[in-house]
Amino acid sequence: MKSDIQIAQETVMKPIREVAAPFGIQEDDLEFYGKYKAKLSDELFERVSDRADGKLVLVTAINPTPAGEGKTTVSIGLSQALNRIGKKTIVALREPSLGPCFGIKGGAAGGGYSQVLPMEDLNLHFTGDFHAVTSANNLLAALLDNHIQQGNELDIDPRTITWKRCLDMNDRALRNVVIGLGGKADGYVREDHFVITVASEIMAILCLCRDMKDLKERLGRIIVAYSRSGNPVTAADLKAVGSMAALLKDAIKPNIIQTIEGTPALVHGGPFANIAHGCNSVRATRLALKLADITVTEAGFGADLGAEKFFDIKCRAAGLSPDAVVLVATVKALKYNGGVKKEALTEPNTDALAKGIVNLEKHIDNVRKFGVPVVVALNAFLTDTKEEYELIRAFCKEKGCGFALSRVWAEGGKGGEELAAKVLEAIGGASARFTPLYDAGLPLKEKITLVAKEIYGADGVTFAPAALRTLKKLTELGFGSLPVCMAKTQYSLSDDPKKLGRPEGFKISVRDVYVSAGAGFVVVLTGDIMTMPGLPKEPAAFGIDVDENGRITGLF
Repeated sequence: MKSDIQIAQETVMKPIREVAAPFGIQEDDLEFYGKYKAKLSDELFERVSDRADGKLVLVTAINPTPAGEGKTTVSIGLSQALNRIGKKTIVALREPSLGPCFGIKGGAAGGGYSQVLPMEDLNLHFTGDFHAVTSANNLLAALLDNHIQQGNELDIDPRTITWKRCLDMNDRALRNVVIGLGGKADGYVREDHFVITVASEIMAILCLCRDMKDLKERLGRIIVAYSRSGNPVTAADLKAVGSMAALLKDAIKPNIIQTIEGTPALVHGGPFANIAHGCNSVRATRLALKLADITVTEAGFGADLGAEKFFDIKCRAAGLSPDAVVLVATVKALKYNGGVKKEALTEPNTDALAKGIVNLEKHIDNVRKFGVPVVVALNAFLTDTKEEYELIRAFCKEKGCGFALSRVWAEGGKGGEELAAKVLEAIGGASARFTPLYDAGLPLKEKITLVAKEIYGADGVTFAPAALRTLKKLTELGFGSLPVCMAKTQYSLSDDPKKLGRPEGFKISVRDVYVSAGAGFVVVLTGDIMTMPGLPKEPAAFGIDVDENGRITGLF
């Protein structure tokens, strides 16, 4: 069996101008990064701005397991399938982070015959967007420390600094560091922290802004610290906005590449859904809606994280109204939720499947709370049995939602035609009545509790005293109307990664909160969630290499 990278490298790609042309994208609209990738110009946005939007389909999933669910693969395969049956479709995805690429999860280019290409470029440096975000983030950190060193005119209390440096790599040693060591000229000695670039507020801002004007306004609102009198100190106060925007002037433009079958893919931005809002950029999604009949996009990790934030943060901020949701699952993942060990997942076990299917049920119920029709896509594997398929098919019929087998990894778009038909049926049926889960005017504490109870199934929330104090302060500062961005483990509906299936009788533990004023949400840290991941004992980096001809191996 060929690996993903072998399949990708054997595919003959089209010049990106040929991929773009059928969708009305002219050569002058493309800012080329070689033959096969480009950025899309601001002039294109202006030219299509008056067009009606196409349909929007979100692809999400059950809680991720070691067996893998293939959400990105389904997103790409579905877009290929829709184009095969005559529906002009674009897929809008996030860019991969180097952290998972060299860590444990791998890249985010899809798999098999449902990949976006060139996968090596995408999974590594791509067009430099992540480097631009990292640079802008760390420029702000440097300007902040320099301000204190040069006399601290804004009377910043160093004990209240909230802005962290970032790096697009898993590096646990940088979670907590001391800076300014040395002599007086080397800066103010204080504790500092690193987050992974995808958790930077600047990444969230890049993905939520409408244009350069909006980007600069959001950058200016970033709170980096508080003065000794308790007032917020912002990036605008530090006169950092112009130089940060200069670093991001190209990164703000969406990237266009292609799938294995030549479907356009707008790949832009890459926040994680367990610690950030987990969606690709508003600019890419909005542009795709103007260019295509149907836009397929995805939200990270399970529907309890990515989909909830897609609905309550991205759609609210951008005025988007999704028309259907595809919920991805696998037989193996459902059996894992039913208590089967990873090494035994290929063995038939309908009892465990029946037990673990409650995880799928909860996600179906959750999506319906937003008023959007659901189609379950079951990623097919050779080890699955007909009995297992029929059990899930019958369950979905009982729940009143669409169901389709997806064979897009092995067959590309052809293997997704059953799913495409079900998606069109959902779009063409009773119209979606999308509504966010909560009203923006609800107090922050009540928003957090509502998400915990309604989406996670918790009995309630336990707030650490420090979190309660911060919630009170943020409300007093005027941030009470912002949506909440829950930072939680992706592996469970609870904040405990070991609680599989559909746990009951638990409470969500909130240890801290902070405001991302520029992005426009309040981040809520639950359980033991980390904003700077670490590497596993045997990271994926061990298997990645490049030969004497420059051919990369080992990426997945």
